[in-house]
Amino acid sequence: MTRPLAPGFHIPPDLLLRAYATGVFPMAEHADDPEVFWVRPETRGIIPLDSFHIPKSLKKLMRREPFDIRYDTDFLGVITACAEPSPERSDTWINEPIREAYTELFKRGHCHTVEAWRDGKLVGGLYGVSLGRAFFGESMFSREPNASKICLVHLVERLREHGFLLLDTQFTTEHLRRFGAIDVPRRLYEQMLAEALEETARF
Repeated sequence: MTRPLAPGFHIPPDLLLRAYATGVFPMAEHADDPEVFWVRPETRGIIPLDSFHIPKSLKKLMRREPFDIRYDTDFLGVITACAEPSPERSDTWINEPIREAYTELFKRGHCHTVEAWRDGKLVGGLYGVSLGRAFFGESMFSREPNASKICLVHLVERLREHGFLLLDTQFTTEHLRRFGAIDVPRRLYEQMLAEALEETARF
């Protein structure tokens, strides 16, 4: 289900957090589109934290520690990279109203990044929203092979350590299914979300 907002609409941070608390999130058709849509899918992608799967090849690579993993050090760099075209996607849904809204959430401590660095350069990462004991993954990028995958592994480890209950991926992809992502019906998802919002975890 989608509902368009007016062109040039500014998304108030408090409204955005209330939307997440009810299972709704914003998207845009493409990066240059001035409109934003509220989305409430009939089925929702999640990664169960207790059954997260790391492919053997990735485990082997991670033992070499190819990247310096950092948290919340370059939000602007991460969201900018996530909005850039890549060989896998010619355009993204991150437009200016979304960029502004999530930047404000980051300033308020509700948006976080996991970043992969090599030789002082940001080469991969992801960002998402933290609310209660739920984390809503938004987007990821890689400038070097496997950088975003390794960031996802570190994200899950951090969520487990800090007592999170729910990792929302919004939708599932073949890439995410390799890590154990599944689709759940909206009603079940909203039950899981309500439970995750009963208490607070610190990212």
